[in-house]
Amino acid sequence: MPLVAFHTLGCKVNHYETEGIWQKFQSAGYDRVEFDHHADVYVINTCTVTNTGDKKSRQVIRRAIRSNPDAVVCVTGCYAQTSPGEIMEIPGVDIVVGTQDRGKMLTYIEEHQEHRQPINGVSNIMKNRVFEEMDVPQFTDRTRASLKIQEGCNNFCTFCIIPWSRGLLRSREPENVLKQANQLVNAGYKEIVLTGIHTAGYGEDMKDYNFSQLLRDLETKVEGLKRIRISSIEASQITDEVIEVLDASEKVVPHLHIPLQSGSDSVLERMRRKYSKEFYKKRVEKIQKALPNLAITSDVIVGFPGETEEEFQETLDFVNEIGYSELHVFPFSRRTGTPAARMNDQVDDEVKNERVQTLIKQSDQQALAYAKQYQDQVVEVIPEETFDEHHPNMLVGYSENYLKVKFEGTKDMIGQIVRVKITKAGYPYNEGQFVRVMSDAALSV
Repeated sequence: MPLVAFHTLGCKVNHYETEGIWQKFQSAGYDRVEFDHHADVYVINTCTVTNTGDKKSRQVIRRAIRSNPDAVVCVTGCYAQTSPGEIMEIPGVDIVVGTQDRGKMLTYIEEHQEHRQPINGVSNIMKNRVFEEMDVPQFTDRTRASLKIQEGCNNFCTFCIIPWSRGLLRSREPENVLKQANQLVNAGYKEIVLTGIHTAGYGEDMKDYNFSQLLRDLETKVEGLKRIRISSIEASQITDEVIEVLDASEKVVPHLHIPLQSGSDSVLERMRRKYSKEFYKKRVEKIQKALPNLAITSDVIVGFPGETEEEFQETLDFVNEIGYSELHVFPFSRRTGTPAARMNDQVDDEVKNERVQTLIKQSDQQALAYAKQYQDQVVEVIPEETFDEHHPNMLVGYSENYLKVKFEGTKDMIGQIVRVKITKAGYPYNEGQFVRVMSDAALSV
């Protein structure tokens, strides 16, 4: 039986797609081994969000070639899509496939084994208008299920390479989303994370169907599904209809990731983000009214070209005003090929890093303040893993509102919904005490 090994760099979408590619290999009679094992085929799913992503991808490709010089080395993903020529120049790379046509990978492998010639299978992503179906009925790591519902992005923010690596927005057919959601529930998953490149843009390319309707259908047509989590939603996508659906929902969890990127209008404009901070704040206030316990997490880029002390201070003040439960803070990274990389007034690395530390410190304080509201309360957690090998009975998982909780339990609780009392609020971890495992009967009441 031929052996295949995978290595995934980058985001949740890449991890989902690696699982989709693995399903195809499995159907073709392959067995899967760890990446540092001897394999017949190595598949590297690459990332290109930053120049560092490219560099890491190249390092992993070279590692695979060293592991077994006779193996077939396939490179796929975003870096493969934007720079196939660069990858083909690495001696030992046999096949390059971008962010589409992953189904052809096995055919290319057969072709390569016959002719021993490198194959470049990358085509123009901008011409693609169809969502590439990749079913993932279950995941190798078993505890969290992602469900990819759309692909691509039409926004063209000045710092972002993604439209060039993923193409324009395309949505998955609703019946295919529902079919896969049912498969995942049948495989034992209690929570599904809806994911994509511009997740809540789902349906923008459809005539009579939108994101709200998809949420409604997942709620009513997928029996046994307990939790729906939205991986990310733009402020402009929090429409009144979406708010109504979330308000009425029993399954969509009270946690939204609403990217901010900057709390300064002048920076937002240079980034070509399509909202002002005033608009963002109004949308957030409206949804907080409907969902009072809502946890809001976000992304912020610090040190964007031209960012002054005043603009950075505006971001600090705005972040404080919103009261996020957690922030992902990134220093601006010059992504070759984007308008922002060519802008004047690039911020000095030292200044950038100081600002990153300042914002992280503030974010950590806010995260702790949010967690403290739940001290001595009972929350429902889905344990995902053990804390580490030294503490096999210490489990870690997320509550509905995305608090990371560790508590003493047993391995058979992993993947179940468990009630846990938070005994000590903290960040990044809250300490908890096991109360009980929720049975399916108790959950459906």
